[in-house]
Amino acid sequence: MTDPDLSELLDLALEAARRAGALLRDGRPADLGVAATKSSPIDIVTEMDIAAEKLITGFLSERRPQDGFLGEEGASSAGSSGIRWVIDPLDGTVNYLYGLPTWAVSIAAEHDGERVVGVVEAPMRRETYRAVLGGGAYANGNVLRARPAPPLDQALVSTGFNYVSDVRTHQADVARVLIPRLRDIRRSGSAAVDLCDVAAGRLDGYYERGLHPWDLAAGDLIAREAGALTGGRPGLPADGDLTVAATPGVFEPLQALLEELGAWHD
Repeated sequence: MTDPDLSELLDLALEAARRAGALLRDGRPADLGVAATKSSPIDIVTEMDIAAEKLITGFLSERRPQDGFLGEEGASSAGSSGIRWVIDPLDGTVNYLYGLPTWAVSIAAEHDGERVVGVVEAPMRRETYRAVLGGGAYANGNVLRARPAPPLDQALVSTGFNYVSDVRTHQADVARVLIPRLRDIRRSGSAAVDLCDVAAGRLDGYYERGLHPWDLAAGDLIAREAGALTGGRPGLPADGDLTVAATPGVFEPLQALLEELGAWHD
């Protein structure tokens, strides 16, 4: 990949995310309802998730027909160019359904399996986060920097909860033990936004079990390019077992504590 190629991918991701964000913000029907469920009755899809993914894949396919896709709402193709787009058309669907503002469009581009571009569009915040591998992270043109590390007991950390009740119960047990060891815990309802908040210095850390590639692809790159550390269980990358992102100095003790508490399993 050359720099002009990365610039093209970034420009396309920004435009696709902008269009999808505008559709979701301006086109939300007053009587929005659940179109389908996935892992449980509370793991929902709305008609707007589906419409936003179609808009994104259609836009990108017209301009780069040889690229592959992996999307939350079913877009899946291998492609032949070495580029794959990893798309969450609406991260924070439950927030969106209820009219809460914390939701985002997340688009990442991978080259031969390596994430090289990430964009998270948060329309209700009027913020667009972006990163290119090796090029830093930005929000609305401003450079993003992870916070200086506080002691763990002064760290503000965000998390999320799974839609399957047994998993949620164990996650609540882990959070119960963590709370007295931290400044506090937050729960926004959007993994993409949480990762960007680590990048922007609004959080000292974030962890969650059960994420999919589309949940974290763009936000993980943005957090890393802002100087945060990301990973999963010790020595492993962020994945469905565990995703941890935090400023250096918080990452290490937080990851170790999550491993000790078995945050990656029931």
